[in-house]
Amino acid sequence: MNKGHGKPVDWWTLGVLLYEMIAGVDPFCDEDPLKIYQKIISGKVLFPVGFDLDAKSLVKHLLTSDLSKRYGNLKNGVKDIKNHRFMNTTNLTHLLAKKLCSPFKPNVKGPSDTKHFQTYEDSRKT
Repeated sequence: MNKGHGKPVDWWTLGVLLYEMIAGVDPFCDEDPLKIYQKIISGKVLFPVGFDLDAKSLVKHLLTSDLSKRYGNLKNGVKDIKNHRFMNTTNLTHLLAKKLCSPFKPNVKGPSDTKHFQTYEDSRKT
């Protein structure tokens, strides 16, 4: 919208990252770049069945277009995010110290094992 952006975009990005880590796709996924842009502008996010309700609440608060309502940008700043019920089970001190264990550890056979990644058609083919 050619308005520029500041720190609140970081909280938006956190919402996109959380959504993508939980759902496996970004919240505005589409083949057509114009449709991606339209989805972002509309501010409507569709959540897949089974998306954790607490995570959904936090993501909605982060992906709100209205900066005066976006978590991280309110009077309490990052405390709104840290105190959200989705974060209740996360020890942020351990997270920052990199002492948390991953809930999912993929079984890989080596550095070239890509079985956990989606296959895409090579866009460089002519």
